[in-house]
Order: sequence, then structure tokens, then C-alpha cells
Amino acid sequence: MVHKKVILITGAARGIGKGIVEELSKNSEFIIIANYNKSEKEAIKLKERIGENIEIYKADVTNKIEIEDMMNYIIDKYEKIDVLINNAGISQIKMFNDITEQDWNNMIATNLTSAFYTTKAVINNMIHNKNGCIINISSIWGIVGGSCEVHYSTAKAGLIGMSKALAKELGPSNIRVNVIAPGDIDTDMNRELSSESIEEIKKETPLGRIGRPIDIARCVKWLIEDEFTTGQVISPNGGWVI
Repeated sequence: MVHKKVILITGAARGIGKGIVEELSKNSEFIIIANYNKSEKEAIKLKERIGENIEIYKADVTNKIEIEDMMNYIIDKYEKIDVLINNAGISQIKMFNDITEQDWNNMIATNLTSAFYTTKAVINNMIHNKNGCIINISSIWGIVGGSCEVHYSTAKAGLIGMSKALAKELGPSNIRVNVIAPGDIDTDMNRELSSESIEEIKKETPLGRIGRPIDIARCVKWLIEDEFTTGQVISPNGGWVI
């Protein structure tokens, strides 16, 4: 069996996922599988820049068969997955009355059901090895709710509930499950916010700035290394919500 930690990160080609890959790839004891779907060019560039420490794999996280194929590939090659980071997600700003059934279904599928698929596909291997770490990337809106983002907030809150319940169920198998719920982070997902909105958020944040992907990546790294934290929701948000 491979002695290095095998880490799978979904939605890893851009934004927070990319930041996580860049931070974790500094550790030569980690083998990183960076999942992507539509961002192939970005994934290839990431692989070329980082080199042999990472492997990229294309799979649609809303497709159960593609997820199972990805997990089987990783386990066949490395015999295990030590860490699963469910990061893949989408966002959308819409008044509740304007949210269509398709909008709702896409949001739940990408931000919540995908984590169900990946976790189901990896959990038997983790239980067999009596070891595992699952980190689900939620959002501050999963904690406090966001106006004009009801479907997004619902999916991210569901991820928190799933994680807390799983932490209790999987703890006896030495599997830790935690949540990171970022505040506003400087990624493409938040580029639709106006400069005025960004400045207002900065003013309302005690630390005076919005977050960076590296801020989340460092939190991920700590949760991987820590051995006594499970069932927790950690929210790096600069003090915006306390």
C-alpha cells in the first residue's frame, strides 16, 4: 500500500479548490488527485505548474457512475483514499420567486448530492482501513442564510447537517468529518458582486478584507493533520459573522 496520504479534491481546477491543491502540493508526503469537469484547460495548467505531486481526473460530480469510476480508479492505483475534500459547487443569485425547478435541482445536485455520491463511493475503503478524513466545503450562507440565495443556502446547510451526522456515525471507525464554511472569498464565484458590494463587505469585516483561497487552504491543511477534531463547522470569514 502507498505510504503517502492520498487526497481527492473535487472542483479543484479553480477558486478555492485550486488554492487547496496549491497549498497541499507543497507537502511531498501527499498524493493529490485534482478532480475537474468543465475546467480542463485550468486543470492541465495546474498539473503542468505543480508537476508530479498531483494527478488530474475528469468527472462530473453530479453523475454517480462517473464518481464511482473515479473512486475505483484511485483505489485500484493507490489502494486507498485517506482524505476526501468535497469542494465542487456552483452559486446563483436569484429572488426566491424567480428560482426555477431546474435551478433548484442543479444547485442541490452539484452542492449537496455530489457529496453524498463521493462519500458513499469512498466510505467502505476508509472503514476497512479504520482511517479517514472528510472535509466538506460549505458556506457562511449555510449557517446564517443568504437573501436571494435560498437554494444555495439550503444546499450548503444540508452539507453541514450531513457532516455532523456522519461524524457521529463514522467516529468509531476513526473517520473524521468536518465542515469549512467560508465567508466571501476572492474567487470567480464572487466576481458577479459589484466593487461597491465588495467594499461594503470589507467595511463590515473586522479584519478589513475579504478572504483568499489560501485562507481556506490553510484551514484544510490543519484539519487533515489534526486527529481530534470532528463534527465541527469552522468558518473563516474575517469576523464578518461572529
